[in-house]
Amino acid sequence: MQAYKMKGTIDRDGQLIIRSPMKMPPGEVEVIVLQPLTAVARAVQAETPKQQHASQIKSLRDLLASAPPLPPDFDPDRAKWEYLKSKHNL
Repeated sequence: MQAYKMKGTIDRDGQLIIRSPMKMPPGEVEVIVLQPLTAVARAVQAETPKQQHASQIKSLRDLLASAPPLPPDFDPDRAKWEYLKSKHNL
């Protein structure tokens, strides 16, 4: 399989737009899309509602308010298990 690298954009309708001509023979292709992490992080932040923290301690409330949001696929039980595995050399 031959690889080609080109730049494109995703429009508001979710369509992939590649403006440069491709010097390839006609036929089926497989497309792999890589998006810069900064764009992904901004999109996740925009979709994540701001959390309300009801702490009586101002410094803790400020710390929690400035903390980055958790990723949507975060699993606390999995994180605990990974920590315990490394702690006890399992």
